[in-house]
Amino acid sequence: MKMNALGRRCMFRLHPAFLATTIAGSTCRVFSRPQCYKPVNRRAITELKNLRREPPKDAPETGSDKRTLAEALHARIRATGPITVATYMREVLLNPRAGYYSTKDHVFGTAGDFITAPEIGQIFGELVAVWCINELQKFNYDGQIQLIELGPGKGSLMQDVLRVFERFGLAKDRLSVHLVEMSHNLQRSQAERLCHGTVHRTSAEENVPYVQEGTTSSGINVRWYSDVVEVPKAFSIVLANELFDALPVHVFCKQTTETSATWKEILVDIDPAQKEPAFRFIQSNKATPYSVVFGKRFGSKLQLLQDRNRVEVSFETEQIAQNIAKRLEEHGGFGLIIDYGHEGDKTDTLRSFKKHKLHDPLQDPGTADLTVDVDFGFLKHFFEQDGKAITLGPVSQRSFLEAMQGSTRLKSLLDATEDENYRNMLNHGYDELTNPSKMGERFKLLSVFPSSLKNFLQGSNKVAGFEN
Repeated sequence: MKMNALGRRCMFRLHPAFLATTIAGSTCRVFSRPQCYKPVNRRAITELKNLRREPPKDAPETGSDKRTLAEALHARIRATGPITVATYMREVLLNPRAGYYSTKDHVFGTAGDFITAPEIGQIFGELVAVWCINELQKFNYDGQIQLIELGPGKGSLMQDVLRVFERFGLAKDRLSVHLVEMSHNLQRSQAERLCHGTVHRTSAEENVPYVQEGTTSSGINVRWYSDVVEVPKAFSIVLANELFDALPVHVFCKQTTETSATWKEILVDIDPAQKEPAFRFIQSNKATPYSVVFGKRFGSKLQLLQDRNRVEVSFETEQIAQNIAKRLEEHGGFGLIIDYGHEGDKTDTLRSFKKHKLHDPLQDPGTADLTVDVDFGFLKHFFEQDGKAITLGPVSQRSFLEAMQGSTRLKSLLDATEDENYRNMLNHGYDELTNPSKMGERFKLLSVFPSSLKNFLQGSNKVAGFEN
């Protein structure tokens, strides 16, 4: 169903009952020390379809399975030549036998390698939910609502969102949850949190697009998918918290001569100076297929390149953004993107984290996380390039949470308890989320709407948290 851009007008106002009370069943998730902030999922759009179903437990091992990922990559490069950074990232993160997200049980928290905002405390998820409800009230729409989350991590954000939605009276028969997740380990964690572990794992013979299905304690249907294209087409609220920074990127460098400028690609090659399987970054001598495509498509877009000589671009991010934009334009809804990144002022952000410390991204591939700061300039372009969506932002996480009256919500939670440890945890968690030297400025939010609402939203109906 299409949205009515002339629907009910709703100026933003945080519900007093929400500010004054502690929502039933809410818990405080706070870590007592700063961590390395990193996303929890993740997935490739066109790769690893074999992870859609649980691998057979009795699958026989082959000789090649016993090789480390470093040995396998070393043999591949020796046989076929250097590989792109995107290919290297995809193998490190998603290789079915040895990839980071495919094999590691604990990827975040004190036992893992990073932490995400929803795990720090309940306020983050609650205010995201209030933002969604506020924007929903602007549409003359009273039908079914799909809550879609891409890369839902441990399920904490969706748990908070559903709790607030129910608090605000959204009937369970109007809501359905659709989680896009490639990792079976994370699917299991999400099912434990949202459905108390009681889910039905589908088989290939059932011929359904989802891989797993369950129900929350309040009766809301939850389904899991391996790809966003498999989620049903309907009015949707799309959330993506720390997804795009884990998608593989191609890295391009501009080589300038007196007469011309061409783009060369950074590749991963064998390091001949090392005896054990080791790798190094090199610059391609000649144009690669991806560097040719990049130069033709973006070489003249000065607003994106901003005289930069090095660029990190994810074409998988482009695929996801285009899918979301098309979905929102044709079926209605809106989206909220949360990630750490920049607006074109950084050029070399590829790095690795292991046990909350920086790690050499080329050392022991598959044992540590890889991440790249999101280029919000390119992300906005990918959403808007076909004219199907408009974006507002990015804005800093600090300014968004303050605009959503986060300090007021913190005060209400502090006033509701006399437990000094709990109060310290609340204060520490909100400081982690908003302090400019921590997550406050580095993390940014981007809102996405159908392009048909451009004049409506940029007029008197400003979007909460994105007024500037």
